[in-house]
Amino acid sequence: MTRNIIRKVKGFVDGDGLIAEDFLTKKQFEIRLYGIDAPEMNYCNKIKKDEKELHIPAAFLIKLGYMSFEFLKSNISIGDKCTLIQEENNLQDKYGRSLGYLILNDGRVLNEIMIKEGYAKPYNDVFCEMLLNVSRMEFTS
Repeated sequence: MTRNIIRKVKGFVDGDGLIAEDFLTKKQFEIRLYGIDAPEMNYCNKIKKDEKELHIPAAFLIKLGYMSFEFLKSNISIGDKCTLIQEENNLQDKYGRSLGYLILNDGRVLNEIMIKEGYAKPYNDVFCEMLLNVSRMEFTS
C-alpha cells in the first residue's frame, strides 16, 4: 500500500467514481474506487456485456446503476475530506483515473461499504490487496 493522499470531494461520476481535489495542489482528479464494479448508468458496451453475462435486462441494470450512484452520494458529500490509499502497482487505470480505496472520516472504506451493502460487486479482473477480506466475506454470507 502506498500514497495516503488527502482529497476533497468535488463531484460524482457514477456508482464507483467521483471527482476529488488534492488539498495541496488544488488539482482535480477522477477517482475510480479500486476493486469494485457498480452497475452502469447509461446504455453502453459494458451494459451489453453485463446483460449477457448476468442474464439481467439492461434497463434493470441501469436502474441499479442509479441506485448505486445515490448510495455512494449518501455516504460522502461534496466538500468532504477523504483519504485515498493506492496500491503501488495500480495507481491509474487505462483511462487515466486514479485507482484507490477511499477512506471516510470515520475510518470506514467506501469500497467495502459499496460491496457489503450490495451496491457494487468485487471487480475480479485485478488483484486487490485490501478487498481480499471482503471477497472472503461474500462467500460466507
